[in-house]
Amino acid sequence: MTVDEELNLLETNLRRLKIEYEIYFNNPTKRPPADTEWRVSNAIRKLSDGYNDGQRINLAQRYRYNELAQRYALLSDLWRKKMRIREEGYRRPQDALLSVQGVRVFEEEKPPSHHATLNPFTVQCSDVGSEREKVEKLFKALVEAKEKAGEDVSKSGNLESFEKFVQSKTDQIRKQYGCHSVEYSVEMEAGQVRLKAKAKV
Repeated sequence: MTVDEELNLLETNLRRLKIEYEIYFNNPTKRPPADTEWRVSNAIRKLSDGYNDGQRINLAQRYRYNELAQRYALLSDLWRKKMRIREEGYRRPQDALLSVQGVRVFEEEKPPSHHATLNPFTVQCSDVGSEREKVEKLFKALVEAKEKAGEDVSKSGNLESFEKFVQSKTDQIRKQYGCHSVEYSVEMEAGQVRLKAKAKV
C-alpha cells in the first residue's frame, strides 16, 4: 500500500471513528469503538517516523499526515473528557458544553437547604441569534431556580457564555435530529436543578 493510500485509509477511519463516538455518546447501551480507534492510532504510529514500507514521506504527504494526526489528538482529548463526564457526572460549567442530558451548569453543587419545589420552565429555540429574549428568560429561570433550591449561584457564569452554550447545543441537536427547534427546560430532579434539552419537530 502506498503512502497516499495509507493516508486515505487513515482519513476514512478517522471520519468513521468520529461518527461511531457520536453514536456511542448518544446511546448508553453502546460500547466505545475500540477497534476503529486502534486502527487509527496504529496507522498514525506507523506513519509517524516518516516511512511506510521503506518509502520516505514527501513534504505534501507529511503535511497531510500532521493535519490528520493533530485532528485525532484534539478529538481524542475531547472523547476522554466526555467519557470521564459520562462516568462521573456533570460538575463544571465547561462540562455543559460537552453534553446535553442532565446538564448541571454550576461547578459547586451543594445540597438544598430545604425541599424546594419548582414549576418547570420551558422554552423552544430555533434561531438563538434572533431569540435573545428567550435565552435571557431561560438563564433567569435557571438562576432563580438555583437560588430557590439553596444552591450556590456565585459561579453561574454570565448571560453571554450561556447564550453561546444554547446556540451551540441548538445547532447541534437540530443538525443531529433534523428537528425544527430545541426545547430547553429547567426542572427539579432528585433535589437538584437541571437544565435539559430535547429535539422538537
